[in-house]
Amino acid sequence: MSFIAQQQFPNSVKIVEVGPRDGLQNEKTLIDADDKLRLIDMLANSGLSYVESGSFVSPKWVPQMATSSEIFDKLNKVSGVTYAALTPNMKGFEAAMAVNVDEVAIFGAASESFSQKNINCSIDESLARFAPIMVAAKGKGIKVRGYVSCVVGCPYEGDIAPQAVASVAKKLLDMGCYEISLGDTIGVGTPASVSAMLDAVLAVVPAEKLAVHFHDTYGQALTNIYTALSKGIRVIDSAVAGLGGCPYAKGASGNVATEDVVYMLNGIGIESGVNFDKLLEAGWFISDKLNRAPISKVSQAMRAKLEQ
Repeated sequence: MSFIAQQQFPNSVKIVEVGPRDGLQNEKTLIDADDKLRLIDMLANSGLSYVESGSFVSPKWVPQMATSSEIFDKLNKVSGVTYAALTPNMKGFEAAMAVNVDEVAIFGAASESFSQKNINCSIDESLARFAPIMVAAKGKGIKVRGYVSCVVGCPYEGDIAPQAVASVAKKLLDMGCYEISLGDTIGVGTPASVSAMLDAVLAVVPAEKLAVHFHDTYGQALTNIYTALSKGIRVIDSAVAGLGGCPYAKGASGNVATEDVVYMLNGIGIESGVNFDKLLEAGWFISDKLNRAPISKVSQAMRAKLEQ
C-alpha cells in the first residue's frame, strides 16, 4: 500500500504561488518591473498554474506594488496559468480589469483587533466593502478568491477562536468567493491548533473550497500543511524562496517557501506539477536580486550542494 493511501492524502495538490505579491510586498529592497516579470515568467514555466502577480493598492502604503499595472500589461502569459491580483476596493478592481487580470482576491480577518488596527473597521464592515467588487466581478465573469487573516493567532489579541474563523470563511463563501485561503498571518499555529481551526471551518465550508496559507515564523508551516493535507485540503499557498518576512516578528521567516513545500510533497508522493529544478532557479534568481540567501532550507541546501 502506498504512503498516500495509508495516510488518506490527496493524490495531487495545486500550489498558489504568492511570492510576487504577498512575498515581495514585505521585502524592503525594491524590485523593478523587469525583474518581477522575469520572476513571474520563471515561476509560470516551472509548472506552477497559479501566480499571484500583483496588488492594486495605494503605492503610498505598499511601494513594492506600484508597478502592478505595468506588470500585467507586459506579462507573457503561459497557457493554463492564472495570473491573479489582490484588489482591496473598487478602484483597485477597476485598475485590475484595465490590464486584463485573470482573477482577483479580497481579504478579511478572523480577528476584530486586527481588522480595526489595519483598516479601521469591524470584520463585518470590511466584508461589506467588498460587495461592489463581487457584483462587478460576477458581471465580468471574473472569479474572486477570499483570504482570511489571523486564523490561529493575532498580534494584538492572541489566540483566535476556531468558530470566529469559520464564521468569516462562511461569509466569504456566501458572498461568492470560489475559494477561501486560511492564513496563519503570524505563523503561531501548531498541528493541534490548526487541526481545531480546520475542523471548525470544514463544518461549514467544504474542503474543495479551502486553501491554506501558512507562515513559517515559528518553523511550523510544513507540519501545519501536512495536517491540512490529512483533512483533504488540496490547495496550498506558498512563496518562492520564502519571500516576505513576517512584519510582526522582526527578522522572522514569512511565507512558507514553495521549494520546501514541493520537496515535502515529492517525498510523500503527492503530485504538484512543479519542475523542482526550475523552481529552484526562480528562487535563486530573486534572492540574488534581493542580495540575500533564500529563506528556504531546501533551496540553501541544494545550492550549497551544487557549489561543492
